[in-house]
Amino acid sequence: MKSKFSKIGFVSLGCPKNLVDSEVMMGQLKLHGYELTTDREDADVMVVNTCGFIDSAKQESIDTILEMSELKDSGNLKRLVVAGCLVERYRQDLLNQLPEVDAVLGTSEIEKIVAAVDPAAVAQQDAAFIASNSWMTRGLPTYIYDENAPRVLATPKHFAYVKIAEGCDHTCAFCAIPQMRGKYRSRRAGSIINEAHQLAAQGVKELVLISQDSTQYGLDLGLKDGLADLLKGLAQVDGIEWIRVMYTYPNSLSDATLAVMAEESKVCNYLDMPLQHASANMLKRMRRGGNRAMLEKLLNRARKFIPDIALRTTLIVGFPGETNEDFEELMQFVKDIEFDRVGVFTYSDEEGTHGFDLDGKVPAKTMRSRRAKLMREQQKISKRKNKAMIGKQFRALLEGVSEESQLLLQARLETQAPEVDGHILINDVPDGFDVKPGTFLNLEITEAHDYDLIARVV
Repeated sequence: MKSKFSKIGFVSLGCPKNLVDSEVMMGQLKLHGYELTTDREDADVMVVNTCGFIDSAKQESIDTILEMSELKDSGNLKRLVVAGCLVERYRQDLLNQLPEVDAVLGTSEIEKIVAAVDPAAVAQQDAAFIASNSWMTRGLPTYIYDENAPRVLATPKHFAYVKIAEGCDHTCAFCAIPQMRGKYRSRRAGSIINEAHQLAAQGVKELVLISQDSTQYGLDLGLKDGLADLLKGLAQVDGIEWIRVMYTYPNSLSDATLAVMAEESKVCNYLDMPLQHASANMLKRMRRGGNRAMLEKLLNRARKFIPDIALRTTLIVGFPGETNEDFEELMQFVKDIEFDRVGVFTYSDEEGTHGFDLDGKVPAKTMRSRRAKLMREQQKISKRKNKAMIGKQFRALLEGVSEESQLLLQARLETQAPEVDGHILINDVPDGFDVKPGTFLNLEITEAHDYDLIARVV
């Protein structure tokens, strides 16, 4: 049967892991002859890939679904598909309460995207599955893409996210991700390295490795130092200049991984480790374990291996039971460690998590106050660190014209991850300078602000 749809629009919400899922779905659609469009008014079908992590993300997902559904009246839209984590948590609620939604796809069902957007284009039995929204026996997600899955990169062409594993085995009290993504499962190293070669051939210069816990990579495959060995293999891929590891976990960061980071020039001297808290009381209630002294020892070990390593973390304030003393210990921890980057979140009470049933809920006003106080402290640290960079030269990846002004260029240092750590703003370039995004250049830092750096091309 001939398809009645031709143009597919996408909205991808949430984390980079979700973005990779969107890229794989777009790749499947393109492979089957559909045209992808960024013009929502022109789309026959809209796919909203949702996030269901915390309240604000869930609300954004619902608002986006409703916004897209309005295009059925004002635009060409004939079909609305909702995918991703929100579906895994609230599948039946979405179908019952949002009649505008024509099909849903969980995180393990993205290979069914063609059938979801266009039932008429697939076999009759698949169309029946679409109608019943019961394509598979419900259970924990098991899917993970490989190098054979077509992808349409949604990032600038000089960098790409590479998902090295899916799911999570941790039982953190604030997190519902294991319910949405299933048990931890690593991709085979050969699959990841093959994909790296494919991306390099497309002009990608930077690989950003992502998963729920990147330091656990390979343990489920029986590998002792899986991440270290993977980094060594990726460092041999011609064309790739930077390899960045995101979402590491404190319990499983090995000396072998730190040694590879120190030895391999392509592996960025950058450690992204969401620690969540430093108080032993809070870490226990969060089901994280450990204490401040253990975390300080770990971070100092990383700095011993790599003296110029950039440390990034995310923290949660207001988890149930957090006392003033717990918060002050977290404040002192941030002051002592002097992280290069810190993200601070207020606790979100999520049904289905252990934290939801805990006593000692912290008032929202107190949470907001603690977050602001912690961010002010980090702002001082960031400004001090930035000022120390004035007059020094660094290798940087040029991203193109600045998002802030057409009169400026922007670039990133090895110590800055895409989309979360900001940019270097360039206001001084040689005459005739050729702006080629994805090229590397030398910069000298000339000005420093709280979070921003100004530089000139050397």
